[in-house]
Amino acid sequence: MSRYILRRFIFFGLTLILTSVLIFILTRILPGDVCSIKLGGTEATPETIAACERDLGLDQPLPIQYINWATNFAQGDWGNSFVGNESPIRPELMQRLENSGRLALLTLIISVPLAILLGIVAGLNEGNFIDATISIATLSFVSLPEFVTSIFLINTIALNWSQGWDWLPFELRASARQFDPNSSFVDSLPYIILPALSATFVLVGYITRLTRAGVIEELKQDYVRTAELKGMPYWQVISKHVLRNALLPTITIIAISIGWLMSGLVVVEQVFQYQGVGLYLLNGISRRDLPRIQAVIMVTVFIFLMVNFLADLLYAYLNPRIRLDQ
Repeated sequence: MSRYILRRFIFFGLTLILTSVLIFILTRILPGDVCSIKLGGTEATPETIAACERDLGLDQPLPIQYINWATNFAQGDWGNSFVGNESPIRPELMQRLENSGRLALLTLIISVPLAILLGIVAGLNEGNFIDATISIATLSFVSLPEFVTSIFLINTIALNWSQGWDWLPFELRASARQFDPNSSFVDSLPYIILPALSATFVLVGYITRLTRAGVIEELKQDYVRTAELKGMPYWQVISKHVLRNALLPTITIIAISIGWLMSGLVVVEQVFQYQGVGLYLLNGISRRDLPRIQAVIMVTVFIFLMVNFLADLLYAYLNPRIRLDQ
């Protein structure tokens, strides 16, 4: 197990380094000079551009620039924004990560138990009406674009709140512009429940279909028939053997979903004006704020790699065959 962990950790580190190099190169080859973008058209004289390049270290060779940037980033210096008063990026991005974390948590709380339950029910009823109904519904969920579900929820729930939706203990908000990031998780529910539901549709579709496929595959294994021939109760076979193996691939898709949710739902956050990582990145791209773009992508990659690293360890712990194969 220790060799497997070491191997996965080395893979994690190498992937992170290669990704950081790629991010650095891509931001350097974008159209336009970095200092010209930072200074703007009115102040971008040859003298000010030269001073800016010295200040940012852009007059040094590219390998030195990369080493300085990567070292500063690893130490927590994520640079300053090119927009406005050039405020530090890290405090703002950390706040956006917290906001996205709330949205991700609520989405997972809603979608994961529901999707696993639907997948199990569909898999145990393969080929009948229940399976067909769940399969058609989840395929529709996966096919729906996020902006469609977002607008649908706004029009049918938030904007028609007074027409029969007043049984809920709080008032849903169609926009998260007034969302207070310092509020508690419960107090933020009126602002995040609709964005979470928008993301839930797609997530439920993927996890349900994966769980269904896993259950169907495990039910066809020889050990299931052997357990039944030995007289083991059907539901005991399902709960102790089939589900444990069938749900293993679900760990991977849940890990990917966590990275996807934490990295920001750009479309959903744009529709609801939710101040998460996705909207922060979108605003940075529209304003060509290169330090912000670099920081967001780098943090997003780190989250994806870390979550998948932990998922690999959990997968290997639950399935010893993975450790033996490695």
